[in-house]
Amino acid sequence: MPTPSWRFVLRHPAHTLAFGFGAGLAPAAPGTAGTLLAFPLFWLLQPWLSPIGFMLLLAVMFAAGIWACDKTGRALGVADHGGMVWDEVVAFMLVLFFTPDSLYWQAFAFLLFRLFDIFKPQPIRYYDRTFKNGFGVMLDDLVAAFYTLLVLALWRVFAG
Repeated sequence: MPTPSWRFVLRHPAHTLAFGFGAGLAPAAPGTAGTLLAFPLFWLLQPWLSPIGFMLLLAVMFAAGIWACDKTGRALGVADHGGMVWDEVVAFMLVLFFTPDSLYWQAFAFLLFRLFDIFKPQPIRYYDRTFKNGFGVMLDDLVAAFYTLLVLALWRVFAG
């Protein structure tokens, strides 16, 4: 697998976005770095937008991610390069939107999301293996976000 550099990331806006403005260049656990990037972006943007505005922003970010990850994957010759982390950023911002406003809940959401993203239970694994384009890159993390929100909702119902 090719090892992209800052030069590659800054060469095209699609690469910059797909690599989470450089978070995907982390030498270890780039997906975790991308997921962590969602925190400051969420905390910065969420107070300024209505719930509908925030969801619309996420839809635009998702669509931009399809384009950016597809273009970047083609440039690298790897459909879902580990350094492309925009999928984690967008999906985890969705999780944060529906997670209670508490560091305890957000930390638990982070751990759950990373577990689902790493271990890819079905149907996440199916989508990851079937769709080899920008949409596939974005889709499997969206399903991981759904699983995360489902577990959080069940925990909230049964534990709280």
